[in-house]
Amino acid sequence: MVRKIAIEDLENYVAANILVFHQKRLERLERLELKEILSRKNPYLFKAKNILTAQDLIKTLLDAYLSSQEESIFGHFLEGLAIFVNTVVFQGKKSSAEGIDLEFERDRIKYIVSIKSGPNWGNNSQINKMRDNFKKARKILGANVSKTQIVAVNGCCYGKDDQPDKGDYLKLCGQRFWEFVSGDPEFYTKIIEPLGHEAKEKNEEFIDSYAALINNLTMEFGKEFCINGKIDWVALVKFNSAAKAKK
Repeated sequence: MVRKIAIEDLENYVAANILVFHQKRLERLERLELKEILSRKNPYLFKAKNILTAQDLIKTLLDAYLSSQEESIFGHFLEGLAIFVNTVVFQGKKSSAEGIDLEFERDRIKYIVSIKSGPNWGNNSQINKMRDNFKKARKILGANVSKTQIVAVNGCCYGKDDQPDKGDYLKLCGQRFWEFVSGDPEFYTKIIEPLGHEAKEKNEEFIDSYAALINNLTMEFGKEFCINGKIDWVALVKFNSAAKAKK
């Protein structure tokens, strides 16, 4: 049985779960330490960009770190949203198979789905790992569900791929993916408005913490990696890349 998801159900789910995204985003910020971001980023790149002030360097490092963190956190939110929607519409469920996020049946076809944020999510090794997971899941499900066609899908929450047939799996991105999980070709536009729930209030809270962190990390950086008001790039590179002395 296929049913449409009510806009109220969508709004209620987003309102309840988008706050988790904001909370995790803030928690990551509040527990971040200077040496963590200095150890994760390329100091040669920032020297090549001729960054001269400690605050500019800290802000650039912090923004790069937070961008990757937010993408990961929000990706989990979108994955949960897709599973929720599919559960309502097609009685899908979170899969227990390795590397498979969602499984459901539609028109006598069993779909196994690996959900990613966007289309450019992995290198060849990671894509091959996904293919292996699909193969294993097919084998397990094929033994349990006789005479059922099993189709593997790499679903991407945004972006485009106009060649979805990859041979052994389908890659459905953006509009195609959201229509696939919801049955509604316009669903990809319907989710954008609810995402703004309390965004202004939560972002103001985040900006206050962000500004305080920039100031604190800049002062700490100045004490440890500046000499006479200038960035000590040698000390910074040694911290980031020097081999530990043998005992």
